[in-house]
Amino acid sequence: MRRSPFLTILVCRLILMTLLTVAPALAQHSGALPHGSPHAEAHDRHDRGAPAEAWEGSAKGIAYSERNHHVAGFMVLLMGAAELTHVLRLSSLRWARLLLPSILVVAGLLIIVWSDHEAWPIGSLTFVDTFAGGDYEILQHKMYGMLALGVGSVELFRRLGRIGHKAWASPLPLMAIVGGLMLFGHSHGFHPSAQKIAMHHAIMGTMAVTAGSTKLFSTWVMPAERSSATNWEWVWVSLILLIGAQLLLYSE
Repeated sequence: MRRSPFLTILVCRLILMTLLTVAPALAQHSGALPHGSPHAEAHDRHDRGAPAEAWEGSAKGIAYSERNHHVAGFMVLLMGAAELTHVLRLSSLRWARLLLPSILVVAGLLIIVWSDHEAWPIGSLTFVDTFAGGDYEILQHKMYGMLALGVGSVELFRRLGRIGHKAWASPLPLMAIVGGLMLFGHSHGFHPSAQKIAMHHAIMGTMAVTAGSTKLFSTWVMPAERSSATNWEWVWVSLILLIGAQLLLYSE
C-alpha cells in the first residue's frame, strides 16, 4: 500500500514538536553529580575557589569534546551516504551496504576507548570508578559505544547473509530510538554552555527517534524487496545525513 508523503511529514512533525517541547528540561536533569564521586569532588573544589581542575568547559575539554563529535559526524555522514546508495537502488554499489555496520563497529570501539579523557582505559579512573563511580555522562558514553559495537556486529552478519530472520533487522532502528531517547537525559555536567549543548542533544535525539521509528516501520510493514524507495526510507536516510551534518558542525 502506497503511503502519502504528507502522512510521513505529518508524523515526523508531530514527533519533532512533542520531543522538542520537553527535551531541553530533560537534558538538564543530570547536571548534579552524586556526592563522593571523583567528578563531584573536582566540581566541589572548583566551586570553593580551589585551583581549576574542572575539565568541562575548559579550553582543552571543549576542544576534546568537539573533536569527538566531529569525528562521529564524519562517520555518521559516511553511513548516511552508504544508506543512500541502497535507497537509490544503485546495484553497482551493493558493497556499500556493508559500510554502515562496519562503521558502527569501529565507532563503538572508539567511543568505548576515547569518549572521556579521564575514564578507563585511557584516563586516571579505574575500571570500577568508570562504571560504578556514579558519573552518568561517562556511563552513557560507554553504553553508546557498547550499543554501536553490538548492533553493528549484528547488522554486519545480517547484511552478509549469515542471519536471515526478519527480527534481526530490528536492533538497528531500536538502537537509534534508544540512543535518541538517552540524549534527552545526557548532560555535560557543570558546563558554561549547558543550554546550548542541551538543545544540540534535543535536536539530535528527536531526529534519531524519528529515524529509528520510520526504519522500524518500514522494516516490519513494507515488503522486503521493493523496486523503488518508500517515503519512510527517504526519511531514514535523510535524518542520518542531517544528524551527521549536525555532529560535524557541533560546537560548545
